[in-house]
Amino acid sequence: LWEQLGDHVSALDLVGKLLGAHGRVLPMSAVPLELQALVRGHDADRPDELSTVRGQATVALTPGEVQSVHVVPEDPPAVPEAVAAVLDADWVVLGPGSWFSSVIPHLLVPELLEALQETKARRVLSLNLAPQPGETDGFSPQRHLEVLARHAPKLALDVVLADEAAVPDRDSLTEAAQRLGGTVELAPVAALDGSPRHDPELLAAAYDRIFRMHGRIGPWR
Repeated sequence: LWEQLGDHVSALDLVGKLLGAHGRVLPMSAVPLELQALVRGHDADRPDELSTVRGQATVALTPGEVQSVHVVPEDPPAVPEAVAAVLDADWVVLGPGSWFSSVIPHLLVPELLEALQETKARRVLSLNLAPQPGETDGFSPQRHLEVLARHAPKLALDVVLADEAAVPDRDSLTEAAQRLGGTVELAPVAALDGSPRHDPELLAAAYDRIFRMHGRIGPWR
């Protein structure tokens, strides 16, 4: 469809129409991007050496400790429809997802980051239930916030959502959220089988409660 219509947004809109989907899926950038990460200890024989790892899948599974990520080309143009959606939103939800290869990349497109900073929407960040092997091994919940802030120091948050069982140190997470302007909401959002997956209905219920507690949202558009 991309090839036939010549436009990614139009193709995605058509797919949504064919599937009877609500809402839209929008790409964040108008050009193809390569994700690159600066990783310490990618080579186990050189634990202090910094290496550049390329590609989203490779970054997600990289051994070593990810220090930072960036996209190539630098300063890519954002998709205008994505920017407009952020500016028009009542709430913007970041996460959950692979921190360096799925969540943070949205902050690496300058026009999209500017929209996330300037929108009148409230912002909620959903934390993962467990560190991701390779990408965020050993990360505490608060460290996830710290690396996010390092990549987007001017981005403020209203709410940080986390599963109570996944937060061993509430005070440290609360302090990290406060540095970003937000509060912490703890709710049971994990799958009941004990796996580190979010339960869709529990997560939806948590969002519903947050949206109602922290400000009404408009009718479904």
